[in-house]
Amino acid sequence: YEIAQCLVGSEMCKETVEVLKVQNFEELAIYQKSCYLATRVNKVTRTGEFKFDTRFVQQVRASSGSVSDNIAEGFERQGNKEFINFLLYRQGLLWGIENQVNRAHNVGFIDDDAFNQMFVDCKKLPAGILNMINVLKKAEVKGSRYANPSTPSNSSNK
Repeated sequence: YEIAQCLVGSEMCKETVEVLKVQNFEELAIYQKSCYLATRVNKVTRTGEFKFDTRFVQQVRASSGSVSDNIAEGFERQGNKEFINFLLYRQGLLWGIENQVNRAHNVGFIDDDAFNQMFVDCKKLPAGILNMINVLKKAEVKGSRYANPSTPSNSSNK
């Protein structure tokens, strides 16, 4: 899958992109960042008073985990349009996670440090996803399944 990878140094939303031959979704910076956010959410929901609000815990864990799930599923579809659809849906979900982080902080479930770290992640990740969407829209090859038109899966006989 030849895809433009949004580069991530200290900032998720850098405009610089690099074309890489990405073999799997785990190589994508947006996937890695989404897994990090889900791990952070999982850890913070196991502490203090937060862990006793089981409905809220389930909601925020499910939301944060599904971001990486959809990045992986969209990537595996091997078509840019489908991948973009999956990314757009997850970008919207990140705003929901940001709201959940705000709620958890407002009721005292998470301290200021955890809130600030997760809030920043919730702001940066949508920017990285938007960069990926823009790169996919501009890509000459519209996904790995379209890269070689002579392969049987792409022939007009099917």
